[in-house]
Amino acid sequence: MDQESTTPTTPTRAPGAGRRRSRRLLLGLVAVLLGGVLALTLALRTPSPVGHWRSAAAHDAFLQTYRAAFADLPAPAETLDVRTDYGVVRLYRFEGSGDEPLPLVLLPGTASASPVWADNLPSLLRIGDVWTLDLLGEPGMSVQSRPITDHADQARWLDQALAGLPEPEVHLVGLSIGGWTAANLALREPTHLASLTLVDPVQVFGDIPLETVLRSLPSSVSWTPKAWRDSFNSYTAGGAPVEDVPVADMIESGMAGYALRLPQPSRIDPTALADTGVPVLTLLAGRSVMHDPATAIPAAEQALPGRVRVYPDATHALNGEYPDELAADVAAFLAQQR
Repeated sequence: MDQESTTPTTPTRAPGAGRRRSRRLLLGLVAVLLGGVLALTLALRTPSPVGHWRSAAAHDAFLQTYRAAFADLPAPAETLDVRTDYGVVRLYRFEGSGDEPLPLVLLPGTASASPVWADNLPSLLRIGDVWTLDLLGEPGMSVQSRPITDHADQARWLDQALAGLPEPEVHLVGLSIGGWTAANLALREPTHLASLTLVDPVQVFGDIPLETVLRSLPSSVSWTPKAWRDSFNSYTAGGAPVEDVPVADMIESGMAGYALRLPQPSRIDPTALADTGVPVLTLLAGRSVMHDPATAIPAAEQALPGRVRVYPDATHALNGEYPDELAADVAAFLAQQR
C-alpha cells in the first residue's frame, strides 16, 4: 500500500501569545517570591505573641539612634507613660505658644516613633500644646504586653491611651500607618476625638501598590544588609538620601531589630469615615508610593469634599518636606471647628 508522505509543520503562535506567556511567568515568579518570603518568615518566627526586640543588642542599638534623633526635638515639658490593657504607651508633651484649647496628639508612621515629628514641632507649637505618641507594638518607648489581634484591639489601646491625658478631647494627627491608626480609632472609639488630620495615610483611600510591596520585602527581613532598608526608605521619600540622617537611622534600626506582632491593616471605607461625625482633614502627597495618587485623591475628595489638600510635588515624606504648610493647613482647619 502506498503511504502518503507528510511534512511536519511548525505550529503558528497567536498574536500576543508571547506577551501572555511572559506575563504568566512574571506572575509565577512573584507568587514564588511571596511564598518564599512567607515560608522564611514562618521559619524564623519566634513564639512571642507580642512585639519585641530580637536581642538586647538590637534594643541598645535602637535606643542609641532614638536618643540621637530625639535630640532634634524641643525639650518636652512632660513625659507620660499610660498603662492600657495591651501595654504601656509613651507620650511626650511639648508646651505650645498658641491659643488652641485642646492639644494636638501626633501619631507617627511605622518604626519612626516620636522623633519623626522633629521638623513639624516648631510650627505646630504655634497652634497650641502638642503630645507625641510612640505607637504600641512598634519600635519606640511604648512596651506591648498583650497581643493585639484585630482592629478593635488597635482602637481600644489608643482610646485608653488618650483617656489617660488630662484633656477630655484631642485633635489627632496621624502620619502614614499613624493615619490608618487614627482613622481606625474614629470608626470604632471616637469618644476622645475633637478632630482628625490624616497625613498621606496608608490603606485609607487606596491600596499599597504592588511595586511598593515588592520593594519592601527585602527590607522586612532582619538579617538583610542595612543598605537594603536605606534603599526602601529612600524610595518612599522620592529618592532623597537617608544615610546619616538621625530619623532615618532610627527607622532602619527599628526595622532591623524589632519583631512586629500586629494584624495587617485592612482598607478603610472613606465613606464610613465621613459618617463618623468627627471632622476630618486629609493631606495627600501627589508623588506618594504608598497609594496610587491618581485614584486615592479622587476617592478622598468624593468622601470628604472640601476637606482634602493635595501637595502635588510631595512624596510620602510630606510632613518633613512641607512642615510649615502642613501646620498652616491644620491651624486653618482647627479654626473652622471653633
